[in-house]
Amino acid sequence: MIALLNSPTRRTRRLLATILLAAACIVTLLPYVWLLCASLKSNSIFFDSLLLPGGDGPLGLNWSGITIDHYIRLFRDLDFGRSLVLSVFYSSVTSLLATLACAMAGYALARLRFRGKWLITTIVLGAVLIPAPLLLAPGYLLLYKLSLLDTMAAVILPAAAPAFGVYLFRQATISSVPPELIESARIDGAGDLKTFFVIALPLLRPMVGTFLMITFLGVWNNFITPQVVLQDPTKFPVAVSIAQLRGVYYQDYGLQMAGTLAAIFPLLALFAFLQREFIAGLTAGAVKA
Repeated sequence: MIALLNSPTRRTRRLLATILLAAACIVTLLPYVWLLCASLKSNSIFFDSLLLPGGDGPLGLNWSGITIDHYIRLFRDLDFGRSLVLSVFYSSVTSLLATLACAMAGYALARLRFRGKWLITTIVLGAVLIPAPLLLAPGYLLLYKLSLLDTMAAVILPAAAPAFGVYLFRQATISSVPPELIESARIDGAGDLKTFFVIALPLLRPMVGTFLMITFLGVWNNFITPQVVLQDPTKFPVAVSIAQLRGVYYQDYGLQMAGTLAAIFPLLALFAFLQREFIAGLTAGAVKA
């Protein structure tokens, strides 16, 4: 009875959870708030305040030290918009190709019967264990032999069928696509391609959304590979363009913060569009049917 009286009520637990979540939200959003404020401060007072500069103006701010010149220079003088468009192109095409290729390969390894299936699965699993930097040199040599260096294909093709994605979709197919459905489709006369696109792919939709986002983020944040396989600065993605905003003898911190913030918005839009599938894919298999 005493323990029951001393136990927190449901309202108290809910209040504590709200406080903890609010604190976690503040900690998570604070770097982005600082980034926004830093991108709006002029270089002369950049280090004078943590957030926006204080003063005697409206809202207690020094409005003479707040400017949008960094964004104007970024998109008018430095052609930063080209890098954003190129990054969207690289990430979108690569994520779509990788998702389709990995889904088809994972489905084949999980539900089709063919000779050498166990060996291919073992090779795919072994390829997952190889660190990506070790593949940079042989990948460069292969692109050179194929005359694909300094082309957009040099950025897209190496990431179009990752072994991790193949094995991920293999496991997702095993847990989400019942073999009885596959057999029923075959009895009805459906071929392998029709069975995959009509039966299996809709059941893999949560994993498709998750893998699309993971691949998009990976290509968007890829910094090393574009610098190795591309020589033309007009083909550089946004990650390389942001690094090139750094000067040798002078650092325009406001310009760098503006470029970083501009590169975040497409990712926020993607997550807002795919957040339901992303969360569903992360929790797939957590509850046994």
